Amino acid sequence: MSAPAGSGSAVKLLIRHRTRYRYSAPVKESFNELRLQPVSNEHQTCEDFQLCIEPQVAVRRYLDFYRNWVHHFDLAAPHTALVVESRTRVTTNRANWLDPDATPMPLTRLPELARMERCFDYLQSSDQIGSDPAVWRLAVDATAGQTDLWQAAQALNRFVHSHLTYTPRSTHATTHMRDALAARVGVCQDFAHVLIGMCRSLQIPALYVSGYLCTPGAQASHAWAEVFLPDIGWRALDPTHARQPDERYVKIAVGRDYADVPPTRGHYKGVTQRTMDVDVSVEEILGEG
Repeated sequence: MSAPAGSGSAVKLLIRHRTRYRYSAPVKESFNELRLQPVSNEHQTCEDFQLCIEPQVAVRRYLDFYRNWVHHFDLAAPHTALVVESRTRVTTNRANWLDPDATPMPLTRLPELARMERCFDYLQSSDQIGSDPAVWRLAVDATAGQTDLWQAAQALNRFVHSHLTYTPRSTHATTHMRDALAARVGVCQDFAHVLIGMCRSLQIPALYVSGYLCTPGAQASHAWAEVFLPDIGWRALDPTHARQPDERYVKIAVGRDYADVPPTRGHYKGVTQRTMDVDVSVEEILGEG
């Protein structure tokens, strides 16, 4: 896969995300969490966010531990289908872009990051990301000769891109990074997990990002990673495309791995037989100043 080079100017995007569940018999007492609303920060602004739930139900929201917007609702009455649809308008820019040739921090300073509270969670193993001697060995070999954290992270990003083959439907939402790494195939979620695991094995703080990418033919959610650079902050890398995310990326939520940020999650009482259909579109809005 490849992504188009960004122009560097602000981009306005319209995102539609529709998830439909169908159950083989009526279910009830459905409790759900949604992580679909983009963050607003220095490189993107969520101009409008609308959420439609069928059957109609009251929706509440809060900020979770990682400062992601979470919408949640309870549906007690019996129902045979559930539809969650969000529509979002976002303006993005390239404020998160960092010169690929920059050398902002020598690797000799890595022990400082282990003592930073904001980095602690992103140096540990998590549900879908672990570290073992084989992962560490790969990471050491991939960064041979590097003396700077940013340069080492980019080397890992290139390695993951070349080491794994993007293969739709080759894994599932709960696949562990070690399985994707062993099979050398996966989707964007797996590419991000492997990059994060390799970074953490070298004590480079790395987190998981869920979001969207606006590019022809990529009508789906996307995932990438961010690494922490002292005095600069979190900077993004997309191993699926071997590049830095630009203004065509929309950031939704962050966590230790995918398990922290699924777009929809919930449970209910009733039959286990169900189907789920997801439809996503990301379009650039042209003609607006």
